[in-house]
Amino acid sequence: MIIVDNALAARARAGRPIRVAMIGAGFMAKGVARQICRYVPGMELVAIANRTLAHARQAYAETDVLGVAEVGTVGALEVCIERGQPAITDDALLVCQAAGIDAIIEVTGAVEYGAHAVMEAIRHGKHVVLLNAELDGTVGPILKVYADRAGIIYTVADGDQPGVTLNLARFVQGIGVTPVLCGNIKGLHDPYRNPTTQAGFAKQWGQNPSMVTSFADGSKISFEQAVIANALGMRVARRGMLGPTVAPGTPVTEAANWYPAEELLSGGPGLVDYVVGASPGPGVFVLGTIDDPVQRHYLNLYKLGAGPLYCFHTPYHLCHFETPTSVARAVLFHDAALAPRGPMYVEVVTAAKVPLAAGQVLDGIGHYHTYGLAENADVAQRENLLPLGVAEGCTLRRDVPKDYVLTYDDVVLPEGRLIDQLRREQAAHFQTAAQAVVAQ
Repeated sequence: MIIVDNALAARARAGRPIRVAMIGAGFMAKGVARQICRYVPGMELVAIANRTLAHARQAYAETDVLGVAEVGTVGALEVCIERGQPAITDDALLVCQAAGIDAIIEVTGAVEYGAHAVMEAIRHGKHVVLLNAELDGTVGPILKVYADRAGIIYTVADGDQPGVTLNLARFVQGIGVTPVLCGNIKGLHDPYRNPTTQAGFAKQWGQNPSMVTSFADGSKISFEQAVIANALGMRVARRGMLGPTVAPGTPVTEAANWYPAEELLSGGPGLVDYVVGASPGPGVFVLGTIDDPVQRHYLNLYKLGAGPLYCFHTPYHLCHFETPTSVARAVLFHDAALAPRGPMYVEVVTAAKVPLAAGQVLDGIGHYHTYGLAENADVAQRENLLPLGVAEGCTLRRDVPKDYVLTYDDVVLPEGRLIDQLRREQAAHFQTAAQAVVAQ
């Protein structure tokens, strides 16, 4: 919040708040709405788009925002914005098209739906802030290309673990230490969990069972670590990552003992990974190294140990509390919390959660059929592996056993999807870019 809080306060004093619209009205979106409407001077949530209008209305109601208008056209929405009247709509494209909106927060977790919204927002010159690692981990690089051409910021939100990790990695880099591993702390990892097994936990916290399942079955952690890898040019040590399990409560400051030090100190691109059971969770950590013997002496004095690997960690991630900071960074400082640096470095590929039969249509992320595994992008391309972000709605050509990793050859893609078009564009764009570098 340093600098950002003062800049927002100045916008509030000047009567020029950042105007934000949000797409989605689920559990996390409601938290974002509450945070902006109650606790962020200098920012206004002018509209919420959601396929179920009642949920959009409820998101405003739970923040005690009154006088909400239901709109069905761009013109009607623009009138509300000029009047300072909050609006709701079931058409996400309206908030992407309307004048007077500085940034869009996309918080659906849906890949195809989110892709349409983000592309429309980019076409209309609006900064894009994602709480949708699934979308970024599938087509983030090409979305970033489009955003750069439009002169707008495309970023994954701070507060969620990838954004918190990138803040920490930037801090580590800023003090002259080289990040060599970016890690995530988990309390559970079981690829065979499903919405039935997770229903009780979801009900306890008021969350969607499939979203909760994606946390438990490894799909979410795979996407989160993939987007970090794609922002920093890192890799995974093996398919699915190493993912050590330690005794509950083991301090994360011992993380240098859990990963292959020889590889981390080899001068390579660095790794993304996770640990199950460490404390404090659910936080994030970065292992870094520095060659300077004097600076190593100081780090030892400051209780980070003798090295050569030093553990930096953030003991929490506060999701919706920090999302508005990402909006302010984008709008006021043209700064992304997290965005792809170029092509895909790590993909999330599709594995069968149960034996699947020919003719089955695959269900969504965090459901009953599949789970995600982080894999290096060059391997995924070479083996023609099916990204989890495009798997939903695909029809199986053949029977596959449990834990089988699907390829494009195993499925029939639905026709006419934007996500498949963007995947093709992404592959072509970065292949051309790579060829251009070789030719120089």
